[in-house]
Amino acid sequence: MAALVAATLRRFTVASVRRGMTVDSTDELEAVLAHDTIAVVGCSSTPGKAAHNVPKYMLEHGYDIVPVNPFADEIFGRKAYDSLAAVDKSIDVVCVFRPSEEVSDVVDAALERDDVNAIWTQSGIRDNDAAARAAADGRTVVQDRCMKVEHRRLIA
Repeated sequence: MAALVAATLRRFTVASVRRGMTVDSTDELEAVLAHDTIAVVGCSSTPGKAAHNVPKYMLEHGYDIVPVNPFADEIFGRKAYDSLAAVDKSIDVVCVFRPSEEVSDVVDAALERDDVNAIWTQSGIRDNDAAARAAADGRTVVQDRCMKVEHRRLIA
């Protein structure tokens, strides 16, 4: 199964590099959502915030959520890491809940890791230059989409 997901992602990544932008087809989004481990940069410990509710929903639907927030010790009963570099476990997808002007640094940190297959920025968050760098590096990129909404629409 993992080999099939990897082959599918490679095919979609090539397409996204050709377009120089992000993926947006149903098949491409489903391929990203087929991964298991999601590091959530900007994960919030405050219920009611999207940066809390979305990862909580994904956790409740079987995903391994890795909170990344330098101001929290624990979120959802899980260790919160100060940065992507500090995460000591494998990450499949980086989900970004930070302002658009901070996306570039998050993408750079994700590109330093060999295990990150996809970068997903939540609704209202976009950095086309950073997305192009990630796509050129072979990573799948989803921008300006809510992971919870897409999961409900495509998977749940």
